[in-house]
Amino acid sequence: MNRGPFIFLGVLIILVFSWTTVILKPNQEVGQLLAILDDDQGGRLPRELQGAAQHGKEIYQELGCIACHTQQVRVAAGTDIERGWGNRQSVARDYIDQDRVLLGRKRLGPDLSNVGERRPDVAWHLLHLYNPQINSRGSNMPAYSFLFDTREIVGSPSSRAMELPEAFSPPEGFEVIPTRKAESLAAYMLSLKVDYDLNEAPKSPETMADELAIALENAE
Repeated sequence: MNRGPFIFLGVLIILVFSWTTVILKPNQEVGQLLAILDDDQGGRLPRELQGAAQHGKEIYQELGCIACHTQQVRVAAGTDIERGWGNRQSVARDYIDQDRVLLGRKRLGPDLSNVGERRPDVAWHLLHLYNPQINSRGSNMPAYSFLFDTREIVGSPSSRAMELPEAFSPPEGFEVIPTRKAESLAAYMLSLKVDYDLNEAPKSPETMADELAIALENAE
């Protein structure tokens, strides 16, 4: 008896079942996720990128930052939260607005899911982009000084000029000005904040305790 057709049919069924359960079903589930409204946490969650931050995401992709940074907090061993990279585990709902999800694969640099909360100062991000050795000595991140213009001071210095340490300052009579790309990329960094709760991913007890302590202190 020729069992070839039965073997072929069996293999086909296995492939279809695998494709359905591993690829199709998860994609359908993610596609059905919706943003939620929570007035206590600032309205729509997750928050949408706007203005310069949206442009900054395009610069982030253009520069290939995803090659060294992830945007996914994991809690397999609790290490990401212990490192201060996030307040809770990343879940599918966090990414529903992203047509290109920048999860990343390697962590040559720290995870950036919550970098806007860890580093809320735009000046810090601009210095870090200009030369990471200014505020992250020993970092293996390259300098992105090409995102800044070094120009001769004519009249008064620009109000947008960078305040650089002496070792990184331009020659006397010159100033360093961030370009629109640099400012947009810094705005994108500031926008990366997963500082809200979701039912499927509540904040860690440690984070909630810290926030309660801060709220009580501010109420005094």
